[in-house]
Amino acid sequence: MSGWEGPVLVTGTDTEVGKTVATAAIAAAAQAAGLRVAVVKPGQTGTAGGEPGDVDAVNRLAAPLTGRTLASYPDPLAPLAAARVADLPPLELYAAVDAVRDEADKHDLVLIEGAGGLLVPMGLRPSGEPWTMADLAVSLGAPAVVVARAGLGTLNHTALTLEALDRRAVPAGVVIGAWPTRPELVHWTNLTDLVPNLLGALPDGAGAMDPGVFRRSAPGWLTPALHGVLDDWRVWAEESG
Repeated sequence: MSGWEGPVLVTGTDTEVGKTVATAAIAAAAQAAGLRVAVVKPGQTGTAGGEPGDVDAVNRLAAPLTGRTLASYPDPLAPLAAARVADLPPLELYAAVDAVRDEADKHDLVLIEGAGGLLVPMGLRPSGEPWTMADLAVSLGAPAVVVARAGLGTLNHTALTLEALDRRAVPAGVVIGAWPTRPELVHWTNLTDLVPNLLGALPDGAGAMDPGVFRRSAPGWLTPALHGVLDDWRVWAEESG
């Protein structure tokens, strides 16, 4: 299987599921495979005064690559709400589309990291209606990586996100954002149910690894669709158990 190229959305079932570290892992694996990679963050929230954001975290882990943050807001809210609270202009959908396409003209793979979950309001359309990362994926014709938790509750959250993408004809797969060091029964049963859509699984604490170790390890966490080398979940499960 050849890996996904062009624009690829990285969204999550919720906030704090590991989207940034998953984005870094995909970027590292793709660069190891020889691809030119860019990362675009449409809406960064919870940073102020030049504080580093998610693109900086990806750069630290995945080695220097092209990174763009299109809009940044100080309050840790959904981007559209953060824009209102800060009295700053919201990000317009087609400005985000144009920015991603500009990077796609110069790179083999453009990873677009969302904020929170798939249907979080990101900004406004010219009509004044809110838009979401699902709308961005449709506008770009981009597939989506859904980063999910490994534990209890993940099956429902993941199924809802995949269903929303399927209704929009957006191809999608799942990456587990943090596979526990000592998995319990619930993790193994969830893995069994997630495997049909699974494109990767990152170990818990991957974001705290030495960047060199992270880059060398990333291909082994991901399937060939995401430019990794993981091709047998049974072997992976035995090694992880």
